[in-house]
Amino acid sequence: MQHVTVPQDRIGVLIGSGGETMREIEERAGVRLDIDSEDGSVGIETVGDPIDAMAAPDIVKAIGRGFKPETALGLLESDLRRLDLIDLTEQTRNDNDLQRQKGRLIGEDGRTRELMEQLTGANVVIYGSTLGIIGEPEEIDAVRRAAGMILDGAPHGAVYSFLERKHNEMQQGWNVREQP
Repeated sequence: MQHVTVPQDRIGVLIGSGGETMREIEERAGVRLDIDSEDGSVGIETVGDPIDAMAAPDIVKAIGRGFKPETALGLLESDLRRLDLIDLTEQTRNDNDLQRQKGRLIGEDGRTRELMEQLTGANVVIYGSTLGIIGEPEEIDAVRRAAGMILDGAPHGAVYSFLERKHNEMQQGWNVREQP
């Protein structure tokens, strides 16, 4: 049995209305979840296909880090989709710096975070002191690099240019793969 800890304010999202989300995770990933709503501990026991069950801890972590359950369940759709978390406290000096950097990553009216998603194809969430990414390796790498640029103080315009360039490269790569 594996264990994952989920923040207290995300337990309700993990369980879902009437236990709906919990049941869907259990059914689709072939696991049984034992959720302790007191301390946020989630026990994950494999009861079905072990390959599908391998994604269950990341699904639970993703919901705990702010992703919508349907986005987290997307980890089951492809062997290449992964959850990647960046601990922002490692990149910041204090709480004020953390808040400032989170603001830069989110951008005005959420524009920066939204562009990261649109131009890479990954799902991006900023929650607590982490930046969460769900995507394929190339998408995750592009978001990680863009976030690194922002955290290093690069102007947003330069980051947007980088993301547009990566988007074009990924589009060309996909077109080459689709041709006979």
